[in-house]
Amino acid sequence: MKLKSTLLIALLFILTNAFSQVESGKTGAWYMYFFNHQFKESQFGFQGDIQYRNWNLGGDLEQLLLRAGATYSPKNAKVKFTLGYGHITSGEFGDGNATSTESRIYQEALIPQKLGNRFYLTHRFRYEQRFVEDQDFRTRYRYNLFLNIPFNKSALEKGAIYAALYNELFVNGQKDIGDGREVEFFDRNRTYLGIGYVLKPGMRFQLGWMNQKTDAIGKAQLQLSFHHKF
Repeated sequence: MKLKSTLLIALLFILTNAFSQVESGKTGAWYMYFFNHQFKESQFGFQGDIQYRNWNLGGDLEQLLLRAGATYSPKNAKVKFTLGYGHITSGEFGDGNATSTESRIYQEALIPQKLGNRFYLTHRFRYEQRFVEDQDFRTRYRYNLFLNIPFNKSALEKGAIYAALYNELFVNGQKDIGDGREVEFFDRNRTYLGIGYVLKPGMRFQLGWMNQKTDAIGKAQLQLSFHHKF
């Protein structure tokens, strides 16, 4: 029990220290709701998320992302496939109110994996077809590795406090985006460290810090999320 308490305190210290190293004016915030439903006695379901992203901690819109898809889980296979659609409204930094939009179709494979008694891994592979305002058609490849480690229980069950980590790599499918403009094949990378709490089966809360790096900038984001399976 002493070891578990020490690990929890250490995680909280690292998280707090990460916030303090970033200027408050440069720290953004993402508020997120994730939902997931499997139809009874069926291999089909649906999942998605709503994300309200700010350039600061609130008020200066960075993005409003609405995304949902139909899921299929083959029998006797630990994988979930998704075909979905997302709509993204992006705002400009600062006092301006100008926005741009993107429509996105995506295909996804989600593969859970457990190592030992406490390490819950999930691999997510995602392929996107992007219709961005004032740009040519684009595609993008994404790979995310999630890791959840409960402290006070051996499973992610009611009352569990857990460390939540992930790293996601984004790669563009092409460099030419129209009108003589180009992007790099490397799009961005996101690294996340957080702490979560299981309120009850199907309901989890997470608070964490994410650093997003592109070729041009690196930006810190506070993330508060609610994960709802019903």
